[in-house]
Amino acid sequence: TSEEVDLLIAGCEGNSAKRIRDHAIILLLVRLGLRAGDVSGMCIDDIEWDSATLRVRGKSRYEVRLPLPQDVGDAILRYLEYRPQHAQTNKLFVSDIAPFRPFISGDGVSSLVKRAFKRAGVKTPSKGAHVLRHTAATEMLRKGVPLDKIGLVLRHRRLDTTAYYAKIDVELLRQVVQSWPEEF
Repeated sequence: TSEEVDLLIAGCEGNSAKRIRDHAIILLLVRLGLRAGDVSGMCIDDIEWDSATLRVRGKSRYEVRLPLPQDVGDAILRYLEYRPQHAQTNKLFVSDIAPFRPFISGDGVSSLVKRAFKRAGVKTPSKGAHVLRHTAATEMLRKGVPLDKIGLVLRHRRLDTTAYYAKIDVELLRQVVQSWPEEF
């Protein structure tokens, strides 16, 4: 839910390099619906500050540019200020302990998300980063973004895949649905 997303984000607030990194990663996942592997593979020069866009390379080397929301950009900038200076890599996110290496795969990002869920006290059926991809799709749908546009952000090739990700808000549907006439 939106409230649980807020709890998750708030659970990453703090002044330690680890919390600042986690905050930026969680925002990327929840606002843009990125995959854990997208985040672990992200490089510093994938961010195009002048155009406020982010280059994302996903499955099958499929590359897109996504808009960089203000709060996500701010969180990344803050992280870059705290990012270990000794990290010898162009990868954006690195471990919080020496030797400050980049995440090898999306598994490190998913583990970080699992810890963030636990810290925030948010209970979900699935604890990895992938649940935030579903959450991003559902939030976009709630805000009135059409399924085909959500599919572009999530980089889906088929609309039915996007429909699976964007869980329908049943209560919202009950408010807008018209009842069927008695006689049809």
